[in-house]
Parts: sequence; C-alpha cells; structure tokens
Amino acid sequence: MKNADLLKIAKTFGDPVYVYDSEKITSQFNRLTNAFGNVKQLRLNYAAKALSNLTILKLMNSLGSGLDTVSIQEVNLGLMAGFKPESIIFTPNGVSLEEIEEAAALGVQINIDNLSILEQFGNKHPDIPVCVRINPHVMAGGNSNISVGHIDSKFGISIHQIPHLLRIVALTKMNINGIHMHTGSDILDIEILFETAKNFKKLDFIDFGSGFKVPYKEGDIETNVEEFGKKLGKRFNEFCEEYGKDLTLSFEPGKYLVSEAGHFLAKVNVVKQTTSTVFASVDTGFNHLIRPMLYGANHSIMNISNPTGRERYYSVVGYICETDTFGNNRRINEISEGDILCFKNAGAYCFTMASNYNSRFRPPEVLWHKGKAHLIRERETFDDLIRNQVDVKDLFTPEKQKATMK
Repeated sequence: MKNADLLKIAKTFGDPVYVYDSEKITSQFNRLTNAFGNVKQLRLNYAAKALSNLTILKLMNSLGSGLDTVSIQEVNLGLMAGFKPESIIFTPNGVSLEEIEEAAALGVQINIDNLSILEQFGNKHPDIPVCVRINPHVMAGGNSNISVGHIDSKFGISIHQIPHLLRIVALTKMNINGIHMHTGSDILDIEILFETAKNFKKLDFIDFGSGFKVPYKEGDIETNVEEFGKKLGKRFNEFCEEYGKDLTLSFEPGKYLVSEAGHFLAKVNVVKQTTSTVFASVDTGFNHLIRPMLYGANHSIMNISNPTGRERYYSVVGYICETDTFGNNRRINEISEGDILCFKNAGAYCFTMASNYNSRFRPPEVLWHKGKAHLIRERETFDDLIRNQVDVKDLFTPEKQKATMK
C-alpha cells in the first residue's frame, strides 16, 4: 500500500482507523505453506485471537486455512465465517468443562491443557477425540509476562506429569488424537514434543503452536521460514517413519499472517514542547493500541503526511488520561498538527485488544483488497457505548433520596 492510499482511507473513513492489506496476508500464508512443501500433510490453523474480524476469518478460510480458537465465541465466529467444524481446533485455558462440552457438541477438535478437565471429560466422553497441550518448560520470548512455556506458566500439562496423564488416558479409555505445544512465539526444542508423542499410539497430528517471528523495527530477528521449514519438515518426516504413520504437521500462526498487513492511522492533535521533550499527541491511546504499554512492543511510527520532511525527535503519546506513550524520542519526519501518523505492524493483537476506556469509541476497520478500500467494521457510536447499560427508572428520585437519608 502507498502513503496516498492510506491518506485517502483516513480522509474517507476518518481517524483513527485500522487498515489491513489482504495481499500481504495472502503472501504470508502462501510463503508459510510453501516453506513446508516437503511435508505430506500440513495444516495451518489461523489464530483467531490475533485478529478476529469476520471478513479476515473469511479470507483465511478462502486460503484453505484452519482455525485456532480459544473461546466458544471464537468457535461460533469461525462457523459463521464458513469454517467447517472439523477444521477448527478449540484451545482454551482455564475454562469450564461446560464450555469445552459446548465446543465438542459443535464438532470441533478439542485441545485440553490440564489434568482435572482431562479426567472429567474422559470419564463423560471417552469416544470424543482429544488433543492434549503440553508445557515443555521452555522459557520463550525473554518476557515472563507473556511467555507461556516456562515452569510457572498456567498453560499446558507439565512434561513431568506425563505419567499421570497416561494413567488418566488408560483409566478412561479416551482417544488422544493430537499432541500440542506452544511456547509463546518461539519454537525451541522440537524434540520434546516428538519424545512426548511416542507415548500415544493413535495420533493424527502434532501441533507446534506458533513461533514465527516478524520484524517490528529495523534490526529485529525474523524467522527464516524457508530454512526452518526445510529442517523441521525433514525431521518430521523422519519421525512419521519411526512412528509408522503419516501424521499431520500443524501450526497456529497468528502474528506471522496478519501483523505486517496491519496499519493503524491516527491524527496529530497537538505538538507540545516542554523543557526537555517534544510531544506529538494523537487522537488515540492505549484504548485502541495497548501493546506498547502492556508488552513494551515497538511499533514503527511514520509521518505519512510528510514522508520526506526533516527528521526530528518526538515522543508520541495518546489522549487517554493515563500514561500512554507509543514511543519515546523517536526519529520521525517533522510533524505538524493535523498530520496522519501510521503505526506499522498493527494487524495482530491490536484491534482485538481495544477497549472503551475513557468512554472512547473503538475505531473502524478497513480491508485493502485488490486496490480498493472496504469497510469491514464501522466506527462505534454513543449508542454502541450505552447499548447494554440499563437505565433503572426512578431509582434516584428526590423522594427516594429523602427516604434513604431518614
């Protein structure tokens, strides 16, 4: 997409606004698929939590993707988008047995990550195939707040609990058809999962979760998926030969497929000079893009209204009555009030984590597809903000207030 296209979208649909490029999503999907061309059976299950707009889900379905879901609501979104139940995997964490049973009744693949629910589900539904999620105790990402594979993580069944897991399977006679491991956007020790898989004799697939890095700023590490696909594919084929069956190799990419396709556009409300800093305050905040504040994520910021201007240092901040700094002392082409700034890598875990904090409206979403902009979510209105609030009539009339004070 060109700056002129983004500026036109901001003018047409207003700001702030999220924009997604369907061509980039498609190329990322095809690149990942081609990287594992040496595997007989490959399944990419798009992680709906990364970006769950129905139009995006329909795009993924049209590409031949499966769907990774973490809530019954995401399951129903997937079905609404046209995914067949058997192409959806349900990988929740800490949900009730009832929610898992509800998903199972819809015909989706169940993935269970704790021994308690596994035993309960196995006793009640021994004939329903189940995948189990393993915690390999691998620290991933270097951030204990977001890593999901370390020893104190709430995610998965510890590899040290495999004997207990096997005991439950034997007693309930349940059908374990898949093994899953997710280490929070890193794939470190694949042999852990292969060794675990040897304990189960009727597997259909092995799921390595996500693990594909995309660059957020200059110098960031990016996964060489071609090299990785060649190496892992070769090792996976060897394991299938050892196992005596052609299994499906599964992944659950989210960030890799949609992150770089996303652009978040916001207008500069005011340029404020203090004694030590020049602030560029934009018409958005962590209510719309929380990753920089929550995870310390570094999203590149460009002034698409003045792309050739002299670079200066700015701290880009939001309009929320909290500290909501998107970037400190960033070198950005000279900014004037009214300019449109573009936050890159805004496709994954951005809109889906947005809120109405400070009673602000969530922004619209636009899909750039074949050279045209398509509105795929309208900007919220005040009616949306109060839609589910209940105005209890006459609760605070003067008469009742007086009666309460007596």
